[in-house]
Amino acid sequence: MLIRTLGRTPYFVVAGGLAVIFLFPLLWNAWASVSGQPGTAQESGYGFGNYRTLLDYDAGLWRYLLNSTVVSALTVVLTLGVSLLGGYAFARFDFPGKNLLFLLTLAILMVPYATLLIPLYVLLGRLHLQNSLIGLSLVLAMFQLPFATFMMRISFEAVPRELEESALVDGCGTAGALRRVLLPAVRPGLITVGLFAFLAAWNDFIAPLILISDNEKAPLPLAVANLRQQSMGAVDYGATEAGVVVLAVPCLVLFLLLQRHYVRGFMSGALKG
Repeated sequence: MLIRTLGRTPYFVVAGGLAVIFLFPLLWNAWASVSGQPGTAQESGYGFGNYRTLLDYDAGLWRYLLNSTVVSALTVVLTLGVSLLGGYAFARFDFPGKNLLFLLTLAILMVPYATLLIPLYVLLGRLHLQNSLIGLSLVLAMFQLPFATFMMRISFEAVPRELEESALVDGCGTAGALRRVLLPAVRPGLITVGLFAFLAAWNDFIAPLILISDNEKAPLPLAVANLRQQSMGAVDYGATEAGVVVLAVPCLVLFLLLQRHYVRGFMSGALKG
């Protein structure tokens, strides 16, 4: 046992060092958000003055949190729904041009994100979805779909076809087999896709900056960016750090709760066969 522990010591040292490196900015930001800084609401001592500034900013923190929650939820639902059906079709059905269509879907990942926002802004205007949370959610989901479809395809391919065939023999239709047999089997992949979609939608700044013009409809990242600018060009670092903490907490909680499924989702393709 001692020899085995000593043999794993380098692993523990490296893992601990990486944990410190990644956690230090978060801990420093949390400490700075409650410490005194000149030119902020918390000029001396320790307290929650910066959080009060964030809470009372313009439309209010709760409004911006609601906007971010709505956008993130819609993005996750749209991404999961489309990628689930797309991944199932690519994994289980043979049709002309399947591989070419799949490559074209993945090719969207090579297009620079920012270059598509102006054309999408014009398109949303024609659809009367400019400056709306629904339009923003559609755009964010679109950018998630290539990776999500890829993840769901490899998740479905990792499930033995015999399971689906057994369900079909027992009287399930295609939809029934998908719902009763395949969905539980690909749940880690679904959780991975949903978590990625949530993190992308919750933290995105560029798309809301281009597509949202009404401050009351702004998600929290855009509100924090607007809040940081004080008069005479000074930056309110305290309120900005408080906003970063509020943005980070839901991401950390979800990741810690779902990390086991997240890892299994990424391993599903490697375990195929």
